[in-house]
Amino acid sequence: MEVTRIAARKIYEEIAEQIKEQIVGGKLPPGHKLPSTRELTERYQVGRSTMREALSMLKAMGLIEIRQGEGCFVRSVDELEMAVPRFEHLFTSMEAVVELLEARISLEVANAGLAAAKRTDDDVAALESVLSDMDSELGTETVGEKQDMRFHMTLAQATHNSIMVKLLETISAQVELTIRETRRVRLYANKEIARQLWHEHKAIADAVAARDPERAQEAMRHHLKLVENEIMAALKRNG
Repeated sequence: MEVTRIAARKIYEEIAEQIKEQIVGGKLPPGHKLPSTRELTERYQVGRSTMREALSMLKAMGLIEIRQGEGCFVRSVDELEMAVPRFEHLFTSMEAVVELLEARISLEVANAGLAAAKRTDDDVAALESVLSDMDSELGTETVGEKQDMRFHMTLAQATHNSIMVKLLETISAQVELTIRETRRVRLYANKEIARQLWHEHKAIADAVAARDPERAQEAMRHHLKLVENEIMAALKRNG
């Protein structure tokens, strides 16, 4: 990979733009595995949080795929996908953020219902595994955020609907960027709030295990309203 000097303002955007140019220009072909986050951090001489933001932006743009436990891989993209608007524009419009959060709630509530109706014993075990990891890492912000995303993706996979999984990947990447842009949403840094979120995730998982779509949907709706309120409060403070 080629690395050029980056500007001080919005560093993660500059990094994402550099990597994007290499992907679009063919220097990083489809299927190519990017260096580890640690190695990229050293190459660009930035903090890990900045590099994670850059990778999240690339994921939101549909340029890379982040595989759990494997790393980041360049996706095969066409010109139509590249025409998607740059997501940082989202942060300039409160209305756009509201629409994004509404879309996420609608999708995830539907996912909860589908998962409750279609889940397998393996799906239940996978959700319980995530909950166990979340419980052992309460108050650890970075890990907590990672496990939160893992829970929602595991739930989406329990729908056994590949389109729902892809939709959640796209929306989640944009929500993640929104949260990181505020730099003030620290849900998992507060152990008390993290514990509350764990119980909310547990309620969702229990309803899915009980094959109760209505209860699963209500539990998801309740959970995401808390998250939405925290995001909106942080954005208003920043505004």
